[in-house]
Amino acid sequence: LKADFVLANPPFNDSDWRGALLKDDKRWVYGVPPAGNANFAWVQHFIHHLAPTGLAGFVLANGSMSSNQSGEGDIRKAIIEADLVDCMVAMPGQLFYSTQIPVCLWFIARDKKNSRFKDRRGHVLFIDARKLGTLIDRVHRELTAEDIGKIAETYHAWRGEKDAGKYEDVPGFCRAAAHEEVASHDFVLTPGRYVGAAEVEEDDEPFKQKIKRLTAALEEQFADSAKLEQAIRTNLKGLGYG
Repeated sequence: LKADFVLANPPFNDSDWRGALLKDDKRWVYGVPPAGNANFAWVQHFIHHLAPTGLAGFVLANGSMSSNQSGEGDIRKAIIEADLVDCMVAMPGQLFYSTQIPVCLWFIARDKKNSRFKDRRGHVLFIDARKLGTLIDRVHRELTAEDIGKIAETYHAWRGEKDAGKYEDVPGFCRAAAHEEVASHDFVLTPGRYVGAAEVEEDDEPFKQKIKRLTAALEEQFADSAKLEQAIRTNLKGLGYG
């Protein structure tokens, strides 16, 4: 199979994939994945099955962006140097019911020069989406349609797709970095290293006025806390535990 598109959500950090039996597999062009973790076996499996202009998007554990254990860093380096990594997205936590492991999105492109769009060779787009999403309960976060649109539209603009608008770096959210910069970070693909900090809005409130306001608010919170503590002690005493 040579696919134009691959969309996948493989098992994270799978240690029971019998990697030792596959150490000579022809798919391991960029390095033999460790027997104790299948993450880069999956990455290379997807690459192997991409058509010459194919595009893959898949979910992996955050560790895949920075791990140097058991040769994983060398495999990631080789994949970057082959100019296959098109975009990396750091996702917010608590997206899954089944695991609390933080995740990222990888986008792999066989042909970053693709004549239909713009030439992206030698660069990687980094998107830090960790601040997006809305908590719907104490343990689960969901991305809104607006959040998803923001990520997707940024990537489409970066690719130069028709009607996607012009791509621009946004401090704290997205930035396109050259391979030389990625190499200076030891080929770590964590977006937070590249996007920088969001611009801080100017604060025109004088310092003395601000500290007075904040101190008054803190004193009020202390008073509320004391009242709550007394109420709890009274209730406990009423239950025979005071």
